[in-house]
Amino acid sequence: MLSLFQLSTRSYDSEIPKVREAVAALEEKCNAKGGCRIGPPVNKAGWSFFELELSVEMTETIETTGMMEGAQGYTISEQLKNFVGHFLESYGSRVRIKKIDYD
Repeated sequence: MLSLFQLSTRSYDSEIPKVREAVAALEEKCNAKGGCRIGPPVNKAGWSFFELELSVEMTETIETTGMMEGAQGYTISEQLKNFVGHFLESYGSRVRIKKIDYD
């Protein structure tokens, strides 16, 4: 299953280069070229919201190679969200992240 996250920020123009850099590094680390997709921003009340989608193979690589070791959370979904959030943060990004679950 694809992993979908909603990212939000008040300063999209300064954050998107950091997010793109982090995503490119994560794709390289997972050996999954094109494993991430960043959606277009939607602006509401001074915030920009956009989606980050991880491919199935990229999600599986993150889960099975021990990259999430130390990521807190009760479920794999929570751990994955925390891992991605910390990974983005390690590249200077200050976006907020929310996991979107499919019904």
